[in-house]
Amino acid sequence: MTTTPSTEHDAAALGFAPLGDKPLSLAMVGMVEGNGHPYSWSAIFNGYDAVAMAQCPYPAIPDYLGRQPKGTLGIPGARVTHIWTDDAADAAAVARASLIPNLAEAPEEVIGQVDAVIIATDIGHEHVTRCRPFVEAGVPVFVDKPLVDNARDLAQFRAWHEAGRAILSSSCMAYAKEFLPWRESTHDLGALRFAAITTMKSWERYGIHALSAIYPLFGPGFLHARHCGTPAHNVVVFTHACGAEAVVAAVDDMYGGFGKLLLCGTRGSAQAEFSDTFYAFKAQLLDFVHFLRTGRRHTSFSETEELMRMLIAGIRSREEGGRTVALEEI
Repeated sequence: MTTTPSTEHDAAALGFAPLGDKPLSLAMVGMVEGNGHPYSWSAIFNGYDAVAMAQCPYPAIPDYLGRQPKGTLGIPGARVTHIWTDDAADAAAVARASLIPNLAEAPEEVIGQVDAVIIATDIGHEHVTRCRPFVEAGVPVFVDKPLVDNARDLAQFRAWHEAGRAILSSSCMAYAKEFLPWRESTHDLGALRFAAITTMKSWERYGIHALSAIYPLFGPGFLHARHCGTPAHNVVVFTHACGAEAVVAAVDDMYGGFGKLLLCGTRGSAQAEFSDTFYAFKAQLLDFVHFLRTGRRHTSFSETEELMRMLIAGIRSREEGGRTVALEEI
C-alpha cells in the first residue's frame, strides 16, 4: 500500500502559531541509561567537537557521525541551545561534545528560553511526568519513542492532544531509507499476507522501533496481538484487517538482528535491512522542525495512538500468559 503525509493543518487546533522561518532555539531534556540521543540528536542540529565526542559512552555515535560527509550535519535555522539531564555530569559532557551553550539546573528553567523541547528519553511510563511542565506551559514537545507503555498514560496524551497541545512522537524507523520503497508501495508483492521485523533490547523500549517499521506498510487496521515469548525473548503476532499477520521479535541481546524486515505477498516477497542510523535520525528531526514551522504533521495522532495500542497489547498479552488481546480493549 502507499502512505502519504497527513495534509491536516494543526496550527489552530494545537494552540500554537507556526513558527515560520524564524531561528529556532531548542532544549534537549532528559537522559537515561542505554540511550545516547542527547549526544547524537544535538550533534545533528549543532555539529560537534570531535575530541569531546570521542569520549561519548556510546561508541556507535562518534562512529556514524564521523562517517558523514562534510556539510551533512546541521539543520538550517535550528539549534539546540539548552540542555538538562537527570545527571548534571551528563549534561556537561553532552554540551561539550555537541556544542550546546546553556546548561539548565532544572527542566522547567528552559520554559520561556526556547521555542520547543525534545524529551530525549525512551522509558514510556516516565513521559507524562517529563512532558507535563512543557505541555501545560504551551511549549511544543517532541517525545522520544515510545510515547507511552501503558493505557493510563496514553489516555493523558490523548486528552492533551484533544485540548490542542503540540506534541509529536516517533521512531526513527518510520523514516528509514532502506524501507522507503515498501512505504511507497507494496504493489509488486501482491496482497500482503505476512511480515516479520526484528529488534534487540526490551519490548517496552525497543518494540516501538520494529512496530514503526512495519506500520506504514500496512496502514491502520491492526486488530489483535498475541505474545508467544518471554520478557527477554519477546515474540508478538499481530493480525491486520487486510488478512495478514506480522511477527515482531524483540530479544534482549540480539544485537545482530536490529531492523531485519521480511515481507511476503500473494505475488512476491522482499527483504530489507536497516543500516543508516544517521539518515533516519536526521529525517526524524527534520520532520519535527517542519511541524514547528508549518503546524503540519507527517502522520496523524491517530497513527501514534494505534502504535501505542500495539505496544501495550503486546505487554498485556505477555502479562496474561499469551492471551490474544484486541487493540480495542486499550
